[in-house]
Amino acid sequence: MVIDDPAILAEVQAAFARYEAALVGNDVATLDALFWNDPRTIRYGGGENLYGYAAIRAFRAARPADGLARRLARTVITTFGSDFATCSTLFERSGTPGRIGRQTQSWVRLPEGWRVVAAHVSVIDVPER
Repeated sequence: MVIDDPAILAEVQAAFARYEAALVGNDVATLDALFWNDPRTIRYGGGENLYGYAAIRAFRAARPADGLARRLARTVITTFGSDFATCSTLFERSGTPGRIGRQTQSWVRLPEGWRVVAAHVSVIDVPER
């Protein structure tokens, strides 16, 4: 198995960038399109445990569009072969000083393209150094 094949890595980086732009721009249609449309898709969020594409889609549709801008840090994207990748990043929002967000996604190449099949988002106090 090839880890971080440059061509595959570039594909996943592009998908991740598309997701990030859709997230901060509240482009719900693109966010929905980037998740696997399947009842086995999971998203654990800051205050919700979502099982299945329908639950994730409903959450996105109801989420407020305010305060979505954020700064990413320490993003790590790793590909395993040509069809699986993980994306992890830290993020900060100006409206939550002293807190840092953590986001991890599992991406799979499906016939329709790269899709998130599992995601976890949480926010913690900034650890002391």
